[in-house]
Amino acid sequence: MDLQTSVFLLFVLFTAGHSLSCYECISLTGSCADQQEKPCPSGASKCMSITSVSKVGDISINEKIKGCAADCASGSMNLGIVRTSSACCNTDRCNVQDAPDPSTNVPNGKKCYYCDGKSCSNTVSCSGSEDRCITATESSGGQTVVVKGCVSKSLCGTTTSVRDVRSESCCEGNLCNSAKSVTQSFLFLCCSLLSFILLH
Repeated sequence: MDLQTSVFLLFVLFTAGHSLSCYECISLTGSCADQQEKPCPSGASKCMSITSVSKVGDISINEKIKGCAADCASGSMNLGIVRTSSACCNTDRCNVQDAPDPSTNVPNGKKCYYCDGKSCSNTVSCSGSEDRCITATESSGGQTVVVKGCVSKSLCGTTTSVRDVRSESCCEGNLCNSAKSVTQSFLFLCCSLLSFILLH
């Protein structure tokens, strides 16, 4: 066997058998203590970790998600009743740490409008790296659903391939995402938007 063939076969042996490994976990209790290492499927090039805090009235849910992703971005989003923080990396088992708790981010002085299911004239204080305001809409069953809030620049544009989201835009400046809107089924779009960012 000549030298070129030997080098080629050696290269194939070392590169073909290696796929990215990430920790996986889905928890509604706020703890990923039972995370398991899993090999990623073909096409997944990053490991992600998500922390999401939802609060409706007196009910609060702290969710942690970890896994493989085809692509993702690190940043945070505040949609009023839902705050999310994501961390992405591209080496084996690099998502061992949880994404930061978004409710501990320090306010940065920026404000955006958010929707509560009845009105989009509420304001929310942005924090951490949330330097943009977001507006996302979808049409479902003849109704227009609107979600607004604060978002990190790195997450702007990541929602364009969400099946149910018809438009998404980010803007700079306080309250640049306008208060007027038509809104129904608020939580449905909110879940669609978050699931894409979390699992894409």
